[in-house]
Amino acid sequence: MKIGFVGYGSMSKALAPRFRTAGHSVFLGGHNPDKAKAAAEEVNADGHGDTAAAVAFGEVVVLGTPHDKVFDAIDDAGGPSTFAGRVVVDINNPVAGWSTGDFANKTYDDGKSLAEAIADKLPEAEVCKAFNCCQAKVWEMDPPIINGQRLVTFTAANGDKARQVAADLVKAVGSDHIDLGDLTKSRNLEAIASVEIQLLFSGMDPRSVITLVRP
Repeated sequence: MKIGFVGYGSMSKALAPRFRTAGHSVFLGGHNPDKAKAAAEEVNADGHGDTAAAVAFGEVVVLGTPHDKVFDAIDDAGGPSTFAGRVVVDINNPVAGWSTGDFANKTYDDGKSLAEAIADKLPEAEVCKAFNCCQAKVWEMDPPIINGQRLVTFTAANGDKARQVAADLVKAVGSDHIDLGDLTKSRNLEAIASVEIQLLFSGMDPRSVITLVRP
């Protein structure tokens, strides 16, 4: 697959080389092409450029900006029609409380998750929620083994194509996969992530995770 990352932060730089090692092509882009170039060179990506170039490159588009910049990035790429026919992977967590340490996930209209709000914004794309419940250090692990067990990654998606892409990308990073169902389940994933972030903020090792422990 051709995967365009919108954003060049720690999560993008952790996931992109894992996807590339699995045989996918990756492109890093964003609002600052110079930063995208530096990040792409760091992870040996196949290309770099601005936001629109990242979306144009990708059959799959990973939204790796800060959560409060996601909709600006969509507009920067050319608007919703630019994403038509693509699978969009939302890896963000709309978490409030950074100044106080009292973290809670933000919701959107009618209690929707960020992933659902993105899907509303991009009616001609399929959206999945994935990779949001672990810090970037976890995705650098090859494979992600936690206390002797392979990490379990949960996903949620609003279409069969997005569901399959999510499963393929989770496999690419060496994690086990559980499909929670449609995109409404992303509300659960974002809530789990807010707990995880609060624990990490309190000083836990960045590789600490909430996962499924199976006998």
